[in-house]
Amino acid sequence: MLRNQATALLRHEHLTTTVPRAKELRPFVERLITIAKRGIAGGENGHALTARRQVMHDLQDREVVAKLFDSLATRFASRPGGYTRLLRIGFRRGDSAEMAQVELVGSEYSPRPKAEGDDAAEAKPKKTKGVGGRLRAAAERLRGKKEEDATESRDKTKGTRKRAAAKKKKAEDE
Repeated sequence: MLRNQATALLRHEHLTTTVPRAKELRPFVERLITIAKRGIAGGENGHALTARRQVMHDLQDREVVAKLFDSLATRFASRPGGYTRLLRIGFRRGDSAEMAQVELVGSEYSPRPKAEGDDAAEAKPKKTKGVGGRLRAAAERLRGKKEEDATESRDKTKGTRKRAAAKKKKAEDE
């Protein structure tokens, strides 16, 4: 279970679980990050390969190990410890177990990062099209699709009325 949770935490950089599991997971992940830091700091003397093997013994997912050595260990290179943060988020609804969110320091998780980006995009002033463009846009908004559909149906009924009038006139002439 610790291996799976550690893999998920290092892959996604946050994890929601119960408080006792989070307390057990924290030293396990911090030890892996420390081994990765030592391997990178060791340099060319074979320490990096040994460190990778030690971490692969616990994780067994090559992509996560690569991420740990390439990006996470370099991010925490100057930090002496305390790579994870445990946030208590309340109680689970089904069994009232106390839940916690474990996250790596420096990668604060926001459940809606795209929503914040959309607000920033909307806050930018839109480019003006000029008076004519604004008038056309306003007219299209006022007319809308319903108006276009109504004009098409009117044209169709006018056509049938014309045909009916033509038939009536033809019948009168005969």
